[in-house]
Amino acid sequence: MSILISDDNLARARSDPAFCQQMLAENLERLLEALHKMRGDRSPSPEAARQMREGVDLAVKLADRLQQNSDHGPRAA
Repeated sequence: MSILISDDNLARARSDPAFCQQMLAENLERLLEALHKMRGDRSPSPEAARQMREGVDLAVKLADRLQQNSDHGPRAA
């Protein structure tokens, strides 16, 4: 698997609230796309089901973070 977020991007997200918001949104979109693809598997293995649950939990956390940032103005991660 390729690295989706570099150390440089993480450092920038800590100091640039708008970049942080954009990075969270883009990664939430990637996660939702991956979950959608996994959902199409007609007979998921127990491992795939576990990964889907973890992905859904992470998606909820990312969505909550995005909502908090938009409610209170962007802030660094």
